[in-house]
Amino acid sequence: MKKFLFIVFLIVLTLGASAQYRNPVIPGFHPDPSICRVGDDYYIVNSSFQYFPGVPIYHSRDLVSWELIGNVLDRESQLPLKGASSWLGIYAPTLRYHDGTYYMITTNVGNGGNFMVTATDPRGPWSEPIWLEQQGIDPSLWFEDGKCYMVSNPDNTIMLCEIDPATGKQLTPSRPLWRGTGGRYPEGPHIYKKDGWYYLLISEGGTELAHKLTIARSQSIYGPYTANPDNPILTHCNMKGQSNQIQATGHGDFVQAKDGSWWLTFLAYRNFGGSYHHLGRETYLAPVEWKAGQWPVVNGGEPVDTLMPQKPLGVAQQPQKRHIHTTFQKPMGPEWVYIQNPDSSKYFFHDGWLQMTCSRGPLSKNERPSFMGRRQESANMTAETFIDFTEGLPRDEAGITVYQIHDGYASICLLPDVGKTKVAVKCRLKSVESMMATAEIEGYAAYLRIRSDGIHYLFDYSVDGKEYKTLARLDCSLLSTEVVGGFTGTVIGLYATENNFSEAYGRSFALFKYFDYTEQ
Repeated sequence: MKKFLFIVFLIVLTLGASAQYRNPVIPGFHPDPSICRVGDDYYIVNSSFQYFPGVPIYHSRDLVSWELIGNVLDRESQLPLKGASSWLGIYAPTLRYHDGTYYMITTNVGNGGNFMVTATDPRGPWSEPIWLEQQGIDPSLWFEDGKCYMVSNPDNTIMLCEIDPATGKQLTPSRPLWRGTGGRYPEGPHIYKKDGWYYLLISEGGTELAHKLTIARSQSIYGPYTANPDNPILTHCNMKGQSNQIQATGHGDFVQAKDGSWWLTFLAYRNFGGSYHHLGRETYLAPVEWKAGQWPVVNGGEPVDTLMPQKPLGVAQQPQKRHIHTTFQKPMGPEWVYIQNPDSSKYFFHDGWLQMTCSRGPLSKNERPSFMGRRQESANMTAETFIDFTEGLPRDEAGITVYQIHDGYASICLLPDVGKTKVAVKCRLKSVESMMATAEIEGYAAYLRIRSDGIHYLFDYSVDGKEYKTLARLDCSLLSTEVVGGFTGTVIGLYATENNFSEAYGRSFALFKYFDYTEQ
């Protein structure tokens, strides 16, 4: 009898677990999600700021298990990033599908403004940019009755105009729709039509703690729009949500699933080690109740959590990859990014090795540095590489870094000198650069490793790949957005810089054998 009851308990436990899903559904630096469904397929795009290639695009069949299938902007002609930092570059994109064509519309802040690209396959290739007249960030599209409407937020007002989707030509004057409910930075507008109503969803409050989603509606696309009396429809900046690890909920996009249910994708971040976040703003999912003729209600009006009780589409969430071993064969996977547009002459792939030519000046110089990295997607992780810096010159450095912004990163690197090499841990925080620790090794090669438990980063080295020594540790909060700024999240990268500033030295390079990324 006890055995029978135990089996029943396990069955109930298993069924309960299968009815749950975990947030974030796309972890790490994946802000400003926009979603669209085409048949049984769902696609999400995210903003990418100064990184190249830009606008990662994900695919799913169940809304909770997402696969990175590429980057929308993968050519320099689509994505000029001169001078871009974690404050600039590609802001919030919108993804829409109409009449056999996918449209991605976004803003390149600092290099051109609003534009869109198109494709017949979301995996690409995507077109060259179609530049747009109406400015303001976070543009979005709405198709209806043979017309294409564009909304964005010039002058802190949600404005609408009609455009030609083939040429980008503006066909009607820009008309104001709504200023929101009074929160700062009304942005991220999306239009939906349901039960004879046009709904206008926006973000307010800024993308920090006061972030929120508000909504208004009208029976004409041109307005006037009436605000939902129960706004905001999502925020954690209230009594209910203030103690939640998930904060800054906002910038969302609705999608109706193939079974008729409604869902919301939105950005938020997770606090670690206090009121700090360093992984960036991530992509979350919440259920929506949207009865005919009524306002949408997100998650029953309750805060969104990391463990959610309702399973989308009844499909079990697939476990994410926990260990990724990369050897350097071209082409690299879509998860790999550069800071700004890369100088291709500085990266040479041969026999599974990456040969990276040192760029002039430190990473803080922010001028197309020699750097290749991937997003940190878990607070508990280990990243490791083997580096041969035989061709390094005195005052050069090469290694592995956890990078938040050009004024906020920490690295473990090799510093070659005549007859000896130092392993060093260096940190830059808001224009203050410090040498945290050093150790001398024989030769010019070493295994370098960065570990994190979500509270600290630990910087290790080994000469044989078996016995590691911890050289230094750093509080993760020091690389948080709250401390060093920016709109992005931590990226773990390989880099090589030349600090000699003398033509007499010539150009040196580092060799990287592999890159291991493991989530605990």
